[in-house]
Amino acid sequence: MNVIARLRGWARGHTRAGRYSPVGQTFHWGLAGLVFLQLWWGWRMGRMPVGADKLDAYQVHAQLGLLTLILMLLRMTWRAFIPGPINDADRQGWRTVAAHIGHYLFYFLLVALPISGWMMWSAMAPKQPLSIFGLPWPHLPIGDLAAETRWTLMRSMQALHFWLVVILVGLIVVHAGAALQHHFIDRDDAFAAMAPLVEPLQPKRPEGTPHTPLKPDAPPS
Repeated sequence: MNVIARLRGWARGHTRAGRYSPVGQTFHWGLAGLVFLQLWWGWRMGRMPVGADKLDAYQVHAQLGLLTLILMLLRMTWRAFIPGPINDADRQGWRTVAAHIGHYLFYFLLVALPISGWMMWSAMAPKQPLSIFGLPWPHLPIGDLAAETRWTLMRSMQALHFWLVVILVGLIVVHAGAALQHHFIDRDDAFAAMAPLVEPLQPKRPEGTPHTPLKPDAPPS
């Protein structure tokens, strides 16, 4: 409990200034990089001819997916104990509600996608070792199912995986567009809260002044 209290106290030093802690920012940008790498790798992998190289590419994709799952679960745990800042974007209205829904949808997708891939691998190649950068990783307990059942499950997970990726790409576009709107049009501190080297395009608050979000009816500066 003392460790959590100290972490919360340390994080509050950042959230009072309207920013996420360095740990939260690292989770965000690290996962973002992994997601873009996985999207590119999956696109590349789908265009490879069947053979040993494609199998190796699947193994890399699986390992990166499992890493994404681990980091996402760690991020969710961190967020449960260390809340983010209240910034200028936290105003009453549909945009704030939509932002929260979008964040929860990101959490769902970045857990569901690796799990669906894990299920595909366990159904498709139950005897093929699965690992994450040299460390053994267990298969899901579906290897003893009948071959026809595993094939049906694999095809279902493949379709689910595809549509989850489609939703993820659409959500990324909306999320990035909203972040740019906050920074360049609304000129608030929502984007700067997660970007360690970016300052909001508005007068900086005097040092030591507690951060408070704009009032619901206040226009952006």
